Amino acid sequence: MNVNATRRQFLIGTAAAGTLAAFPAFAQDKPKLRFSAVFSEQDIRAEMMKQFAAAVADDFTFEGYYGGNLFKQGTELVALQRGNLEMGNIAPQDISNQIPAWSILTSGYLFRDAAHLTAFFASDAGAEMKAMTEDQLGVKVLGPTYFGVRQVGLKGDKEIRTPADMAGIKLRMPGGDAWQFLGEALGANPTPMAYAEVYTGLQTGAIDGQDNPLPNVENMKFYEVMNQIVLTSHLVGFDLLTVSKTVWDEMGEEKQAAFQAAADAAIAYSTDEHLAREAALVEQFKGAGLKIYEPDLDAFRSHVQEKYLASDLAQSWPEGMVDKINAL
Repeated sequence: MNVNATRRQFLIGTAAAGTLAAFPAFAQDKPKLRFSAVFSEQDIRAEMMKQFAAAVADDFTFEGYYGGNLFKQGTELVALQRGNLEMGNIAPQDISNQIPAWSILTSGYLFRDAAHLTAFFASDAGAEMKAMTEDQLGVKVLGPTYFGVRQVGLKGDKEIRTPADMAGIKLRMPGGDAWQFLGEALGANPTPMAYAEVYTGLQTGAIDGQDNPLPNVENMKFYEVMNQIVLTSHLVGFDLLTVSKTVWDEMGEEKQAAFQAAADAAIAYSTDEHLAREAALVEQFKGAGLKIYEPDLDAFRSHVQEKYLASDLAQSWPEGMVDKINAL
């Protein structure tokens, strides 16, 4: 082979290698969105995120992590703030740990139902609360991810009619002051425990009960280790679909509008699915042998609200916010 032919082959090989090397760089042009949530991949909200990911696929590479596999429950918010995470499903209780005014949104018997919750976050009052997270935490709230009304599930046959009947019951609640206060307001002895440990906790007797919406009870199979569900309906359960404000600000207005629209559509799908599932699960759990009944809701509601209004938590609530929420 002559020198010119050898040189041509070398140049062709070099060009090909350069082209191949360029492909990974091209593939990485789209910003990465790492999303962390404590809910399982079988959860309705996991499907919500798949729909969201498909809607933003032209602009972002989405990576979903479920079941607390990337960040444990309660640590996602700090990960967002430190730049270790781009998106997260954040509990409002975690936000209230840093912004005390947000504890109003974690209080029992505040929202009436999913529609009331959605209306609030779409209102001027909701915008006021969301602005706090942007200004103080550097996190953009895209919307509330409704996952059902929280009910008390118990192991044992003790019948619960009023908060006084909850005395001495070790009720698993997530860690954090806001969650623990809610457990106390219900009349129980709140016990912090990781979500992934609740099944074993019920099985072994480390806890007497847990509070979760019915779809969560199904997803995590808690009904296998419980005897009854008390329909206290004490909290409209929701988390918050969030994105780092740094990521949000880098998008520009056009991409922001598309990103928000994708989130809105995915959240609406999830809400509708949860409402339909809740309606069906009462009969399903009865068929599985669980006792399901409604206690004295007026007694629970008045007891819980009195506890909140008399607490230090209420001192940090924005003036007039309860009235604004009630008026929606």
